[in-house]
Amino acid sequence: DAILGGWSFNGLYHWTTGLPFSIFPGGWSTNYDLTGEAIRTGNPGKVGVYRDASGNPNMFRDVNTAVNAFRHPYPGESGERNILRGPGYFGIDAGLGKEWSITEQQKVKFAWEVFNVTNSVRFDAADSSNGFDLSSSGFGVYSSTLTKPRVMQFSLRYSF
Repeated sequence: DAILGGWSFNGLYHWTTGLPFSIFPGGWSTNYDLTGEAIRTGNPGKVGVYRDASGNPNMFRDVNTAVNAFRHPYPGESGERNILRGPGYFGIDAGLGKEWSITEQQKVKFAWEVFNVTNSVRFDAADSSNGFDLSSSGFGVYSSTLTKPRVMQFSLRYSF
């Protein structure tokens, strides 16, 4: 038992679809206080995580096609809400532990836990889509993430 017994392993797998989001091209079309969402006029392509020429993560494979697939809302139009869905996410959390009995009543447990084992990134499409300038070269570039990087922790527990 000192070497082979008392081991434990646990894990958790996360898998989700992408969150819906809207394109906010900037400007005020509804009144002085509220901005309108963009109107889709074509197919912008599948939303995902693609690299542009500079190596930046972008939500569209072809930025020019995506830009031409939207227009600013006309005065009085509110636009189309949540017309796109961001990329999905998967992640794995895992733990490994070993417990030793000192006496019948006393035990020591060492544990190693890893969160986001694969160091997967989930980009925030909704935050990145606010204030898009449909004429900008930065259209579709991700600016923030919804996940944290890989984190490991160790623990030692004495129970009596």
